[in-house]
Amino acid sequence: MPDYRKGGHTVYDIQYHFVWATKYRYHVLRAEVAERTRDIIRQVCMSRDISIVQGHVSVDHVRILVSCPPLLSPAKIIQYIKGVSSRKLQEEFSYLRQRYWGQHVWARGYFCATVGTVTQEQIQEYIEKHERQSPDDTFHIDA
Repeated sequence: MPDYRKGGHTVYDIQYHFVWATKYRYHVLRAEVAERTRDIIRQVCMSRDISIVQGHVSVDHVRILVSCPPLLSPAKIIQYIKGVSSRKLQEEFSYLRQRYWGQHVWARGYFCATVGTVTQEQIQEYIEKHERQSPDDTFHIDA
């Protein structure tokens, strides 16, 4: 049984795997910059009720597995994390501002995949067991 999280009127288990890279794949995430990157990501996640399940900061990219509330889309999550971390890293490490000409630390894109504890087959079986009739279509009405 997964560890379900609870909101005011929801019970959920939503997890995303994100990967994003530094702009131009520069190896800038070393030593204190890497540690500060990790700390900033933790702070952003805590402020949005996002739980970090696992994470890793490499020299040119970051990988995290997060559990988040259903009101946050993957696009918003990565927007918060990349936006805040880029701004704060450039404020705190002036050589990053020079290297990136005051622009973003992160490359434009990112990778995102969902992670689930329930398979598609299990969901289909669950739905099928809750119907009284067995019609051929895939969206049933139980009247």
